Amino acid sequence: MTIFKEIVDEEYLTTGEVKEALAEIEEERALAEDREMPYELARAVDHANRFADLDAEEAAELVEELHELEKVDEPTAYKIANLLPADRDELRAIYAQERYSLSGDELDDILNVVAQYA
Repeated sequence: MTIFKEIVDEEYLTTGEVKEALAEIEEERALAEDREMPYELARAVDHANRFADLDAEEAAELVEELHELEKVDEPTAYKIANLLPADRDELRAIYAQERYSLSGDELDDILNVVAQYA
């Protein structure tokens, strides 16, 4: 017997937004129950706490600014906001799967926006 699950909705999130959402879940669980968090939830909370460089509001602003640039689509804006590339090589790695490459000026435009938040 095979069980299929349907994807009802999909949404991109920054690590800062995930950290905030997990903190709310963690708080609700603490109020509702007196038992330990499931392993997966504890690992997710640990990961979000360790890797969220920006808070949810800053990350959302960064994504919005990046998305306004010509060569930055929504998924890429979220990747950039989560990784905060510091140089052209790191930014090129994010674009490695794309069918196009960016010019030096386009890379610099993106890095200048990131530098405002990093």
